[in-house]
Parts: sequence; C-alpha cells; structure tokens
Amino acid sequence: MKTSAQRLWNITLVGLKAILRNKMRSLLTMLGIVIGVGCVIVVVAIGNGATKSIQDTINSLGSNFIMIFPGTTTQGGARMFSGSSNLTIEDADAIKAEAPAVAYVSPNLRTSAQTVAGELNWGTSIYGVGVDWPFIRSWNVAEGNFFTDSDVRSGAKVAILGATVSENLFPQGGAVGQIVRIKNVPFKVIGVLDRKGGSTQGQDQDDQIIAPYTTVMKRLMGQNKLSMLYASAKSPEQVQDAQDQIDALLRQRHRIAPGADADFMMRSQEEIASAQDAQMKILRTLLLSIAAISLLIGGIGIMNIMLVSVTERTREIGIRMAIGAKGRHVLLQFLFEAITLSIVGGLLGIGIGIGVSSLVAKLLKWPIFVSPSSILIAFGVAAAVGVFFGFYPARKAARLDPIDALRYE
Repeated sequence: MKTSAQRLWNITLVGLKAILRNKMRSLLTMLGIVIGVGCVIVVVAIGNGATKSIQDTINSLGSNFIMIFPGTTTQGGARMFSGSSNLTIEDADAIKAEAPAVAYVSPNLRTSAQTVAGELNWGTSIYGVGVDWPFIRSWNVAEGNFFTDSDVRSGAKVAILGATVSENLFPQGGAVGQIVRIKNVPFKVIGVLDRKGGSTQGQDQDDQIIAPYTTVMKRLMGQNKLSMLYASAKSPEQVQDAQDQIDALLRQRHRIAPGADADFMMRSQEEIASAQDAQMKILRTLLLSIAAISLLIGGIGIMNIMLVSVTERTREIGIRMAIGAKGRHVLLQFLFEAITLSIVGGLLGIGIGIGVSSLVAKLLKWPIFVSPSSILIAFGVAAAVGVFFGFYPARKAARLDPIDALRYE
C-alpha cells in the first residue's frame, strides 16, 4: 500500500514530467500570468513611489500651508485667474492681526531674472517674501541667516540663495557674504537655504532666490501689489478655520457682497494632496484593470490547455484508475499541474516586475517602491488563478469512467 506521502510524490513527478513534456506550450500558457503579475508589481511600485513622492513634496510646502491667490474672475461659470492682483501688504497685516487661527503670514511676489556673480550667471526665479516665510514653508537656512524685520522695513538689498543657485554661482562654496547682481541691482548674500528637491510639478524648488518683499517690490518689479499670500494655520485641525477666517476678512476688506464670488482663491496642503491623490487613483485603477485582464486571459489559457491535456491523456487516466488510482488522486494530479503553471508564471512575473520597476526608476528617474506586500499579493493571486481555472479540468478528469477512458483512442 502506498502512503499519502508517496502518492503526493508520484503526483508531483508525473505533473512535472507532463509540464516539461511540452515546454513551449507550458511557457505560452504561463505568459498571461507572467504579464499580469508583472503589471501588478510595476503598477503598485510606481503608485507607491508616486504617492510617497507626492506626500513628501506636499509636506515640503510647509506646515499647515495655505496659499491665497488674487484676481480671480468668473467666465462662463468657470473661475480663473484674471491676470491682475488685488492683494496688498495691508491684507497680509490684517490676516495676521485679525485671524486667530492663523500663525504666520507672508506676502509673496515673484519675478525672474539672470543673476550674475563675478564671471558666472544663472537664470532663476526671485521671490519677495516676509520674515514669516521660513516658518510657513518649514525651510531652514543651511548657511548664514535669514533676513530680519528691519531688513524688510528698510528694503535692504539682501538675498538668500537656493541650493541650486548657490552651486551654479559659487561652485567652490562660500556664497555667504558675496555680492550677486539681479537686474543690475547688487544684493548681498546673507544665507543659503537647505535643499528641498522637486515640487509636485517637477520643478526644482532649490532654483530660487529669496529677498525681502519690499526690496523686490521697489527695486526689481516697481509695483505695490502682491502675487499671492502665504499663510500657516496654528495646527492641522485649524486649517479650515483659518481658511474661513481669511475668506471672511478678505471679503470684508475687498467689499464683496454676501453670496457674490470672491476675487481671490485659497488652496491648502490637503486640497493639493487630494487632487494629486485623485489623479494617481485613476491611473492606478486603469493600470490594475489592464493587469487584471491579463491575469484573466492567463487563467483562461491555463483552463484551455488543461482541458486539452485531459483529452490527450484520457487513456493514461483510464490506466491509472484501473490499477487503483481514485478520482481524488486524478483531481489532485491535474490541479497540481495547473497550480504549478500559475505559480511558476507568477514567480517569473514577480521577477520581471521588479526588473522593469528598477529599469523605470533608473531610466526615467521616477520614484519607485516595490513593497513586500505587493509581491505577496501578486503571488497569492497567481496561485488563486491556478486553483480557480484549474479546478474544472481537474474535476472533469477525475469524473472520467475508467472503462470509457481505456477504450478512448
């Protein structure tokens, strides 16, 4: 009498021989599983990396960050930037003084210019901000110091360089204390910012120069309106309260009637993150749908080949039953073959998925993160596909009548 272990060993050997007997057919059968599992690994890796990158970038914007944009108008039911600004320094002062949920406020202006230091030059963005700016953006100075309130009041010609600007204008280091010319106006470099990296739009946040907003207004832009306002709530829980208070205050200051459209817009970290996350969810759903279709096609392929195998091996099944094999043994035999094809395809798909993810990260410089959970899920799905699509052919084989099977030609 054969023991259960011996029967399982025989089932394994016979199954492997049957698979290896038709190598090309087995490989083509596994192809759908390979593609499907590989897609799952790549999609999840790209999705995880993008989500982490977006979250890091959103966090890099600052602490409880709120942006107030000026000059919106309504055209055809759509609100958009009108091209003119109606935000003033007095608006910023009023928000800081009269909005209790707001911790910090900074005016903001932006221009661009070619910046010159000695024989080197670099085209970059110049931002005029207030002393609260580093607290709002959670952005420290790596070298030197940030400017003071007296620098803002006096319109001092001082500047803090982003890391990218500092490296291009002063490749040997030692930027602090040097003079840079912006639109032919000399600025003394008093600090260099910590490195921040890219923004959600892929822009280099370190490619900028920071200066007092009063100086940028008078010396570089010749205007008295602000490009936007930055604000920071006292805590994450007070972000909505801060937005409500800013909205009410600016409506009052700009004499906007109750119920009328405001002439400004606000965006918070949470809104930016939600918009980015919604886009990523759509992309992930689309790609996972493609992966699911590939797995379905792979499962159908396994079922089809196993049904062909049952037909081809009908006489073999009859002989095995005639010498004592039970229906359950035949069922296990064919189920083992289906699961083996699916699992091997899954393992190949996991390897290809990890390889493609690494290649994407290397060539496209995308943030990629292959999580162990995604590998386990993909492997589990591959095994489940084998069980689900292999069960019907296995059951058909197990239900063959031994006499009819022996007569089959």
